[in-house]
Amino acid sequence: MVWRPVYQRFGGLATLGGPLASEVALAYLAARCPAKVCSMIPPVFVLVRPQMGENIGAAARAMLNFGLERMRIVGPRDGWPNPKAVAMASGAGRVLDRAGLFADLPASIADCDFVFATTARGRELVKEVVTPQRAMEMARAMGAEGKRVGVLFGPERAGLENEDIVRANAIVTVPVNPEFPSLNLGQCVLLLGYEWQRQGAPVPASVMELARTDFASREDVDRLADHFEERLDAAGFFFPATKVEGMKANLRNMWGRLGLTRAEVRTFHGMLRQIAWKLKNGGE
Repeated sequence: MVWRPVYQRFGGLATLGGPLASEVALAYLAARCPAKVCSMIPPVFVLVRPQMGENIGAAARAMLNFGLERMRIVGPRDGWPNPKAVAMASGAGRVLDRAGLFADLPASIADCDFVFATTARGRELVKEVVTPQRAMEMARAMGAEGKRVGVLFGPERAGLENEDIVRANAIVTVPVNPEFPSLNLGQCVLLLGYEWQRQGAPVPASVMELARTDFASREDVDRLADHFEERLDAAGFFFPATKVEGMKANLRNMWGRLGLTRAEVRTFHGMLRQIAWKLKNGGE
């Protein structure tokens, strides 16, 4: 196992950086905060023989996007540390600073209770194959019980070898185009990170952004309907007389269905007043 001695600080506690630095920090923070906040152990993402520093940096950025900071790197082709990884991480440098560097895969997952291996190819191995969603559901359930979960990501050229995958408990496969199943390392990390974060808290599928306003009340909408009917009646819109009630009902139904904001109702009133003023004064 290879690592570089870098001192880091966590709330006044100095720890020796390296493959277990983030775990030391996690244990320290767990002792300092409520059990409900700190009981969950997030998964560790293990990059196995990554080839390009840029992809390591992209993976770090994707991890931090979704609140994951435990990265381990196994035998990077271009050595470590890698300035190209730092440049690509773009603000996620702390994930790289705390990343553990390992000489081989067994050492990198020695403390893991359960390991997932990401791959897009069939391996003819007897293993459970799960989606990213199911994998992160399982990871959360195990993490809540204090178990450590690892997720393996293979090198860019051909992914994980069978010798790597046999060390995993289950395989994660993304339902992609079978004619072009290859995913970039950063993309794959992003998918798993997204699923981890998404399941951590309920997120509504749709939210209306009101931009400093709120929805119009029923009274506001009724007044707008009255105003429109007044102007349309003056313009001779309601014709013939036998269809007037149906036409007004359709308009009222439309106003009620639109879900207008107070600002939009005010805008409609202003438009109607301006049109009426122009017609009254014979303006062009």
